[in-house]
This record gives sequence, C-alpha cells and structure tokens, in this order.
Amino acid sequence: MARPSARSLLLASCVGTSIEWYDYYIFGTASALVFGPLFFPSFSPLAGTLAAFGTFAVGFLARPLGGAVIGHFGDRIGRKAMLVLTLMLTGLSTFLIGVLPSYAAVGVAAPLLLILLRIVQGFGVGGEWGGAVLVATEHAAPHRRAAYGSFAQFGVPIGVLTSNLAFLAVARLPDQDFKAWGWRVPFLLSIALLVVGLVVRRRLAESPEFQRLKDERRVRTLPVATLLRHQPGVSLLASAAAIAPPAVGYTVMVYMLDYGTRVAGFGRATLLGLILLSALLWIAMIYVAARWADRWGSKRIYTIGAASAVAWAFPLFLLVDTGSAAAALVAFLVAGVVQAIMAGAQGGLFTEIFEASTRYSGASIAYQLGGMIGGALTPIVATGIFAASRSSTLIALYLALLCAASLVAVVAIRVPAPAGPEPA
Repeated sequence: MARPSARSLLLASCVGTSIEWYDYYIFGTASALVFGPLFFPSFSPLAGTLAAFGTFAVGFLARPLGGAVIGHFGDRIGRKAMLVLTLMLTGLSTFLIGVLPSYAAVGVAAPLLLILLRIVQGFGVGGEWGGAVLVATEHAAPHRRAAYGSFAQFGVPIGVLTSNLAFLAVARLPDQDFKAWGWRVPFLLSIALLVVGLVVRRRLAESPEFQRLKDERRVRTLPVATLLRHQPGVSLLASAAAIAPPAVGYTVMVYMLDYGTRVAGFGRATLLGLILLSALLWIAMIYVAARWADRWGSKRIYTIGAASAVAWAFPLFLLVDTGSAAAALVAFLVAGVVQAIMAGAQGGLFTEIFEASTRYSGASIAYQLGGMIGGALTPIVATGIFAASRSSTLIALYLALLCAASLVAVVAIRVPAPAGPEPA
C-alpha cells in the first residue's frame, strides 16, 4: 500500500485536532473570564471562580474514560471511525454550550447542563489525541515518526491560538455585552468548524499498521485488558510523563487569565494577546523539536523538555508578577518553547513504547490521565494555594513538582528496539 503524502496526513491529523482543541480551550477561557458570575452567581467571586474551574476540570475527569472507551474501539474497529466520532461529540457539545441559558434564566439547571455538556466534550477529546497521532505515525517510516506525530500536536497550540483570537474579537465589547452574548460567539462558531473537520476526516485513510493487524487476525478482543496485562509499568510511566505539558500549558492558558487580571493587574485583552503570541512560537517549535526527536531519540528530547519545565516554573511567575507586559511575554514565550519540546517528541515516544494492537488505548489513556492531573487540577490547586498564601511562590513550587514527576517517569521509560511479533 502506497503511503499518503505528508501533506495529506498533516491535513487529516492537524485540522480535526485543531478544531477539537479550539472547542476545548474556549471552555477554559470562558471559565476564567465569565462562567463564574453567569452560572454560579450566588457564590463569592473566589468561590465562583473555583466552581467555574471545577466545571472546567470535570471535562478532564471524562477524558480518561473517553480515552479508554474510544481507544478500545480504535484498537478493535479502526482509527478513522473513532476520529469522526470524537469530532462529532466535541463539536456538537461545544455549540450547545453557546446556546445555554444562564443561571438567572433557568436557575440550577444552567450549571447542571453546563457540566453535562462539558462531560460529553471531555469524553470526545479523550479519544482524539491518540487516534490523530497514530493515524500519522503509523503511516510513517520509523525514523520519521516524531515528525509525523507532531502533525496532531500542532492542534493544541492552534486550538489555543484560534480560541484566543475568537475571544480577543469579543473581549473589547462593553462588559455588559460580553457577559450577555459576546462570550457565546466563539462557541457558536464551532458548528461551522465541525463541518470543515468532518469533510477532512471522512477522506482519511486507515492506518496501515492497524489494517495489517486486521489482515493477520491479531486485533485484540479486549485491548485495555491486554494492555494492563502486558504493559502495566509502561502505562503508569507514560501517564506520569504526560503530566508536565498540560501542567505548564494550563497554568499559562487558563490560570494566568484569572491570576494575571485579578492579581498582577493586566487587562483581559492584553493577556489574551500575549498568550496568542506565545502560541505562534509554540507551533513553530513543535516541528523543530520533532525533527530533533527523530534525529536524537524521542525519549532524550522529551527528557530535555521535562527538565526545562521544572526549571521554568519559578521564573514564569516572577516575570508575570512584575506587571510588565514585556516580562510576561517572555514568560509565556519560554513556556511555549518548553511545551513544544515535549509535544514534538511525545507522539513518536508513545508510538514506540506501546504495542500496535493496544496502542490507541495505551496512548489515549496515558495522555488523558496525565492531562487530568496536570491540566484539570492545576488551575484549581493554584487558585486555592494563592487564596491561602497570597504568594505565587508556592504555586510555582507545585508546578515544578508536577513537572519533576514527569521528568523522573520519562527517564525510567524503556524504549524498545524495533521488534518482531507481539506476544500472543
């Protein structure tokens, strides 16, 4: 079977992933900027922010479940069908959030519906990353896996970029208009993006490695059970290694929108603009890091990225605390590079360490468990830490410890040499 061109795989893997992460990240931005007073108005400002971030975190709790369920069928039925399903789940739930009534209109039903749609959104995203990475890496030659895997990784910063652009377009509205209808516009746009993504995904070719498993009748009946039986240690270490990128990312993309406006004194539009600029560098560096990973090894490059994340935790907050836009931009730019180093290597690394017949399940579950710990908890814990200490130092320490856990895990991961048949 002839391999599809790199351009067609880039389109299939990156476009759909970008749309899904756009859907996911606009929720995080709205959680920091508007969900507290709209859906939890009876709470104090601090409690409302925590409740909004808690609703944001619910999506992360659904992601490992989505990774396990969608990963199961991705290892049983195929990568392509599941990528169409994940796009539908995420896109439709995001659009419906945009038409939700507020607490003032329907009372407690409003936050309950918000939580339900966030769960559906998180479930869909849970199966997205693994499939998008594998449909690219499993078409690639072994020495090009990280580069091809980076196609799906572009979706994360592109999602940040487009979600911030969408909110930046409405952020300058008068506050009353922004809270009344402006925040809904980015969510409603997702229906048009969903159509584009479905057109691209339906043209996607099935992974040749999965097709080979089907032809040789080596598809597992219970992929997750097989994964836990054959590779429990690898699954645990990969999950821990996956903590650092979202820990850094959600500190910048979500928590800083609250901390930067409420504590450091930045304007909402200023912070969105700075994060947007950092996302541009993040996108460019992902491919550079992926090329490094193909040349010097995915594990080595990921280790460098994790070590950089530990080192940058304290300077990140020190620079933002100055209240200087230039200093904050440096903080966010370096954080973008740190994330990009890990992102560029991650697709190749996770493809290498999991067996083909359980790879969708293994990569998805590990990525989403790491995302739950690093992404869901970080804005909540950071908000609580600052409320108790009034200092960013302990938040930086918490971030550094999360990244240190990933550093230890990736050092402990053993990357197997290209192997023959898998165990029966």
